[in-house]
Amino acid sequence: MTPPTVLVPGMLCDAGIWDGVRDGLGSGVVDVAITAGDVGAMAEQVLAAVPGPFNLVGLSLGAIVGFEVLRRAPERVVTLCAISTNAGAPRADQRESWLDMARSTTAGSFDAVVRERILPTMFAEFRPSPEQAEAFVDMAHRVGPAVFLRQLAAQATRRDQYAELARHRIPALVVGGGRDVLCPPEFHERLAGALPLAELKVLPAAGHLLTWEAGGELAPLLRAHLHDHSPNPA
Repeated sequence: MTPPTVLVPGMLCDAGIWDGVRDGLGSGVVDVAITAGDVGAMAEQVLAAVPGPFNLVGLSLGAIVGFEVLRRAPERVVTLCAISTNAGAPRADQRESWLDMARSTTAGSFDAVVRERILPTMFAEFRPSPEQAEAFVDMAHRVGPAVFLRQLAAQATRRDQYAELARHRIPALVVGGGRDVLCPPEFHERLAGALPLAELKVLPAAGHLLTWEAGGELAPLLRAHLHDHSPNPA
């Protein structure tokens, strides 16, 4: 039996972030919302979403959660796809930025945080198109400030996972955007170097949300990865 594919979105993202790649992934696709206040609890949300083994596809914070899933339950993860992410521990400047955004959000400035602090880092262009901006802001508001605050808190509980990832000989696909200012190509090169069986792909023109910006390039990479490593390919 072909294992399901679990899609784990990034911070302020919901299932809509996968709209550019969902078609063609088969019928056994499961969306998981990560809404807990620490990465460990988010990993448990993923593990509770499906019984048995599964393919894990994570974007940004979703991939960070995927690393923790792999640490906790390696027997459950058949393949891993990590997109636009970082397996390192938080830096001091990141912690301060998350605290500042949390303070502003608590004070009632969630929309301003989304538009002024986060949106400029999401796409290849600092000023994305009106359509891209509207789509991201709408999605962020669907997630909402309460979940955002928990996701910010979760970011601070991340750990350095490089040594852990080196222990796991599972098929892995690492994909990054060449114009991602949050997680630049060198992050993905290091991540792919840590995973023993990883394939690295960098999409040169894409930013952080490459599922939207480069879905046409990403979708066949995902399909091929899942098909090639399925125990029972269609």
